[in-house]
Amino acid sequence: MVVAVSTERYTRQQRFAGLGSSGQARLTEARVLLVGCGALGGHLAQSFVRCGVGSLVIVDRDVVEETNLPRQVLFDERHAVLRMPKVDAAAETLARIGGGTRVETRAAHLDAELLDELGNGVDVVLDGTDNLETRYLLNDWCVSRAVPWVYGGVVGASGLVLPVRPGVGACLACAFPTPPPAGTLPTCETAGVIQPAVALVAALQAAAALHLLVDPASVPSRLLDIDAWSLRVRELALPRDPQCRTCVQQEYSYLAQERGPRAVSLCGRNTVQVRGAGGRMDLESTARRLQADVRQLVRAAALLRFDVDEVRVTLFVDGRALIEGTSDPARALAVYDRWIGA
Repeated sequence: MVVAVSTERYTRQQRFAGLGSSGQARLTEARVLLVGCGALGGHLAQSFVRCGVGSLVIVDRDVVEETNLPRQVLFDERHAVLRMPKVDAAAETLARIGGGTRVETRAAHLDAELLDELGNGVDVVLDGTDNLETRYLLNDWCVSRAVPWVYGGVVGASGLVLPVRPGVGACLACAFPTPPPAGTLPTCETAGVIQPAVALVAALQAAAALHLLVDPASVPSRLLDIDAWSLRVRELALPRDPQCRTCVQQEYSYLAQERGPRAVSLCGRNTVQVRGAGGRMDLESTARRLQADVRQLVRAAALLRFDVDEVRVTLFVDGRALIEGTSDPARALAVYDRWIGA
């Protein structure tokens, strides 16, 4: 359904010389893919709905928790109590903003196959994720298809932002050729994170993405290094690496990877994500089958949640599950196979 939008709504931003009416027209026709709608992603989603982008596609695998609320602006206490899928809570909040943006959501773990599906026809990709593997996957996919994207990361009070113009400027692999070993970098769980740092990084990401949509040729290839606590922003020139394995040698190793392990422990969460066998789950019949044997069973539109074997299971329609209360993939798999089925 096309929503009629007042011609007055975007008047102020069109008066900005860098955008103008022609830039606003391009935004109205643009399709943006946002990967992750938590801390950075929530700010980004709100920015692009408010600025009037034509279509915003959001993918996120997680549910809302109370610890999200200080920095994840799309969620409130009700979302956390219900432990709603983040994409559903996001869609609910974004709908209240109004405007003409068509918001599409997917509660799923992003892999190369899903990225191909959701990325079809997008004009820019936004990084709202919280893990390096997904970021390198985005870099491989965007570079291989010449789709611009904006990397962003934040921990504590510090953050990084890098707009990537494939074939023109540096890509993520130019800046960081090899991901650091697991566990060597600070995370939001170990170092914390403050909301102003999130807001600052997301604002710079949003500005870079708007620039890419309306005037991509003038977007500089720069890595921005910010510290919200010391009020510092450093601009680092980042030339394209002539030996880059991704944008020069065209080696897309993250795209070529087979599907990852079936169970993955989520960093700092005491939670394991278990991938299903594929195909859509019949949550209604699963709920009927389990109701006599599990505790606190809750059936919502997009998920089924219950407590069993001293853990909490959140099962999604794509067969994926979050097993909370353990960081042991073997135990999580045992719970999944016993109660849901291999």
